[in-house]
Amino acid sequence: MKKLVLSAAVAALMGGAVQQAQAADYVIDMPGQHAFVQFKISHLGYSWLLGEFTDFEGTFSYDEANPSAAKVNVTIDTASIDSNHAERDKHLRGDDFLAVDDYPQARFVSTSYTPNGDGSGVLAGELTLRGVTKPIEIDVNEVGAGPDPWGGFRRGFEGNVTLTLADYGIDYDLGPAAKTVDMYLSIEGIRQ
Repeated sequence: MKKLVLSAAVAALMGGAVQQAQAADYVIDMPGQHAFVQFKISHLGYSWLLGEFTDFEGTFSYDEANPSAAKVNVTIDTASIDSNHAERDKHLRGDDFLAVDDYPQARFVSTSYTPNGDGSGVLAGELTLRGVTKPIEIDVNEVGAGPDPWGGFRRGFEGNVTLTLADYGIDYDLGPAAKTVDMYLSIEGIRQ
Protein backbone atom coordinates (compact mmCIF):
# COMPACT_ATOMS: atom_id res chain seq x y z
CA MET A 1 0.00 0.00 0.00
CA LYS A 2 2.87 2.37 0.86
CA LYS A 3 4.44 1.68 -2.54
CA LEU A 4 1.15 2.50 -4.27
CA VAL A 5 0.79 5.79 -2.37
CA LEU A 6 4.45 6.68 -3.03
CA SER A 7 4.08 5.81 -6.73
CA ALA A 8 0.97 7.99 -6.98
CA ALA A 9 2.78 10.90 -5.28
CA VAL A 10 5.78 10.60 -7.61
CA ALA A 11 3.49 10.40 -10.64
CA ALA A 12 1.62 13.51 -9.49
CA LEU A 13 4.87 15.41 -9.01
CA MET A 14 6.19 14.27 -12.38
CA GLY A 15 2.94 15.26 -14.03
CA GLY A 16 3.22 18.72 -12.48
CA ALA A 17 6.82 19.02 -13.64
CA VAL A 18 5.83 18.10 -17.19
CA GLN A 19 2.99 20.62 -17.10
CA GLN A 20 5.35 23.34 -15.83
CA ALA A 21 7.91 22.52 -18.50
CA GLN A 22 5.34 23.20 -21.21
CA ALA A 23 4.57 26.72 -19.99
CA ALA A 24 7.54 28.96 -20.73
CA ASP A 25 8.59 32.59 -20.54
CA TYR A 26 10.48 34.16 -23.43
CA VAL A 27 12.46 37.37 -23.90
CA ILE A 28 12.19 38.97 -27.34
CA ASP A 29 15.54 38.72 -29.11
CA MET A 30 16.26 42.37 -29.91
CA PRO A 31 20.01 42.18 -29.17
CA GLY A 32 20.33 39.52 -31.87
CA GLN A 33 18.09 41.52 -34.22
CA HIS A 34 15.61 38.67 -34.62
CA ALA A 35 12.53 40.80 -34.00
CA PHE A 36 10.90 43.58 -36.01
CA VAL A 37 8.11 46.13 -35.58
CA GLN A 38 7.45 47.48 -39.06
CA PHE A 39 4.81 49.71 -40.62
CA LYS A 40 3.35 50.60 -43.99
CA ILE A 41 1.23 53.68 -44.69
CA SER A 42 -0.05 55.27 -47.87
CA HIS A 43 1.72 58.44 -48.95
CA LEU A 44 -0.92 60.73 -50.46
CA GLY A 45 -2.52 57.68 -52.07
CA TYR A 46 0.32 57.50 -54.63
CA SER A 47 2.85 55.17 -53.01
CA TRP A 48 3.70 53.35 -49.79
CA LEU A 49 5.91 54.63 -47.02
CA LEU A 50 7.67 51.80 -45.17
CA GLY A 51 9.52 51.96 -41.90
CA GLU A 52 10.19 50.37 -38.54
CA PHE A 53 10.89 50.96 -34.88
CA THR A 54 14.44 49.87 -34.19
CA ASP A 55 14.42 49.93 -30.37
CA PHE A 56 11.92 47.90 -28.37
CA GLU A 57 11.86 45.19 -25.74
CA GLY A 58 9.41 42.70 -24.42
CA THR A 59 8.48 39.33 -23.08
CA PHE A 60 5.87 36.71 -23.72
CA SER A 61 4.63 33.52 -22.09
CA TYR A 62 3.37 30.57 -24.09
CA ASP A 63 2.13 27.12 -23.16
CA GLU A 64 1.60 24.64 -26.01
CA ALA A 65 -0.89 22.72 -23.86
CA ASN A 66 -2.87 25.89 -23.10
CA PRO A 67 -2.21 28.53 -25.79
CA SER A 68 -5.15 30.66 -24.63
CA ALA A 69 -3.09 31.50 -21.50
CA ALA A 70 -0.47 33.31 -23.61
CA LYS A 71 0.65 36.75 -22.42
CA VAL A 72 2.64 39.48 -24.16
CA ASN A 73 4.19 42.74 -22.94
CA VAL A 74 6.13 45.03 -25.32
CA THR A 75 7.54 48.54 -24.91
CA ILE A 76 8.67 50.57 -27.95
CA ASP A 77 10.99 53.58 -27.93
CA THR A 78 8.98 55.87 -30.23
CA ALA A 79 12.06 58.00 -31.08
CA SER A 80 13.56 54.91 -32.75
CA ILE A 81 11.23 55.30 -35.75
CA ASP A 82 13.18 54.85 -38.98
CA SER A 83 11.67 55.46 -42.41
CA ASN A 84 15.07 55.67 -44.16
CA HIS A 85 14.86 59.49 -44.45
CA ALA A 86 16.28 61.70 -41.67
CA GLU A 87 14.10 64.78 -42.28
CA ARG A 88 10.92 62.72 -42.49
CA ASP A 89 11.88 60.85 -39.31
CA LYS A 90 12.35 64.20 -37.55
CA HIS A 91 8.81 65.17 -38.63
CA LEU A 92 7.41 61.80 -37.53
CA ARG A 93 9.00 62.28 -34.08
CA GLY A 94 7.41 65.73 -33.76
CA ASP A 95 4.02 66.87 -32.49
CA ASP A 96 2.21 66.18 -35.80
CA PHE A 97 2.77 62.46 -35.32
CA LEU A 98 4.43 60.64 -32.39
CA ALA A 99 5.31 63.61 -30.13
CA VAL A 100 8.22 61.63 -28.72
CA ASP A 101 9.33 64.36 -26.29
CA ASP A 102 6.00 64.04 -24.46
CA TYR A 103 5.39 60.32 -25.16
CA PRO A 104 8.76 58.55 -25.43
CA GLN A 105 7.25 55.06 -25.25
CA ALA A 106 4.43 53.08 -26.78
CA ARG A 107 3.30 49.96 -24.95
CA PHE A 108 1.27 46.86 -25.73
CA VAL A 109 -0.04 44.61 -22.97
CA SER A 110 -2.12 41.59 -23.93
CA THR A 111 -5.45 40.85 -22.31
CA SER A 112 -6.31 37.55 -24.04
CA TYR A 113 -5.32 35.15 -26.78
CA THR A 114 -7.85 33.17 -28.80
CA PRO A 115 -6.19 30.34 -30.75
CA ASN A 116 -7.78 29.02 -33.94
CA GLY A 117 -6.29 25.54 -33.46
CA ASP A 118 -4.05 25.75 -36.53
CA GLY A 119 -1.13 27.81 -35.19
CA SER A 120 -2.96 31.08 -35.74
CA GLY A 121 -5.10 33.16 -33.45
CA VAL A 122 -6.13 36.61 -32.27
CA LEU A 123 -4.11 38.42 -29.63
CA ALA A 124 -6.18 41.09 -27.89
CA GLY A 125 -4.68 43.78 -25.75
CA GLU A 126 -4.25 47.43 -24.92
CA LEU A 127 -1.99 49.65 -27.02
CA THR A 128 -0.85 52.92 -25.47
CA LEU A 129 0.43 55.45 -28.01
CA ARG A 130 0.74 59.24 -27.53
CA GLY A 131 -0.78 58.82 -24.07
CA VAL A 132 -3.95 57.20 -25.43
CA THR A 133 -4.79 53.59 -24.55
CA LYS A 134 -7.09 51.65 -26.89
CA PRO A 135 -7.96 47.98 -27.28
CA ILE A 136 -6.59 46.32 -30.40
CA GLU A 137 -6.60 42.83 -31.90
CA ILE A 138 -3.56 41.40 -33.65
CA ASP A 139 -3.90 38.50 -36.09
CA VAL A 140 -1.11 36.09 -35.10
CA ASN A 141 0.58 33.11 -36.76
CA GLU A 142 3.12 30.86 -35.09
CA VAL A 143 6.23 30.63 -37.28
CA GLY A 144 7.96 27.86 -35.37
CA ALA A 145 9.73 26.70 -32.22
CA GLY A 146 12.75 24.59 -31.34
CA PRO A 147 16.36 24.44 -30.20
CA ASP A 148 18.89 26.98 -31.45
CA PRO A 149 22.59 26.36 -32.25
CA TRP A 150 23.68 27.92 -28.92
CA GLY A 151 21.90 25.48 -26.61
CA GLY A 152 18.77 27.56 -26.11
CA PHE A 153 15.17 27.23 -27.23
CA ARG A 154 13.33 29.77 -29.38
CA ARG A 155 9.76 30.43 -30.44
CA GLY A 156 8.61 32.82 -33.15
CA PHE A 157 5.38 34.50 -34.17
CA GLU A 158 4.27 37.05 -36.73
CA GLY A 159 1.32 39.39 -36.48
CA ASN A 160 -0.62 42.02 -38.39
CA VAL A 161 -2.84 44.84 -37.21
CA THR A 162 -4.24 48.00 -38.79
CA LEU A 163 -4.37 51.08 -36.58
CA THR A 164 -6.51 54.18 -37.14
CA LEU A 165 -4.23 57.14 -36.50
CA ALA A 166 -6.97 59.48 -35.26
CA ASP A 167 -7.69 57.01 -32.44
CA TYR A 168 -4.32 58.06 -31.00
CA GLY A 169 -4.61 61.79 -31.65
CA ILE A 170 -2.68 61.74 -34.94
CA ASP A 171 -4.71 63.75 -37.45
CA TYR A 172 -2.06 65.18 -39.78
CA ASP A 173 -3.58 65.21 -43.27
CA LEU A 174 -1.73 62.98 -45.73
CA GLY A 175 -4.89 62.31 -47.72
CA PRO A 176 -7.80 59.93 -47.18
CA ALA A 177 -5.71 56.84 -47.97
CA ALA A 178 -3.40 57.62 -45.02
CA LYS A 179 -5.95 57.46 -42.20
CA THR A 180 -4.67 54.03 -41.15
CA VAL A 181 -1.28 52.38 -40.78
CA ASP A 182 -0.59 48.67 -41.26
CA MET A 183 1.72 47.17 -38.65
CA TYR A 184 3.71 43.97 -39.20
CA LEU A 185 5.34 42.27 -36.22
CA SER A 186 7.92 39.51 -36.40
CA ILE A 187 8.88 38.32 -32.94
CA GLU A 188 11.43 35.68 -31.95
CA GLY A 189 11.72 34.90 -28.27
CA ILE A 190 14.43 33.09 -26.31
CA ARG A 191 13.11 30.80 -23.60
CA GLN A 192 14.29 31.77 -20.14
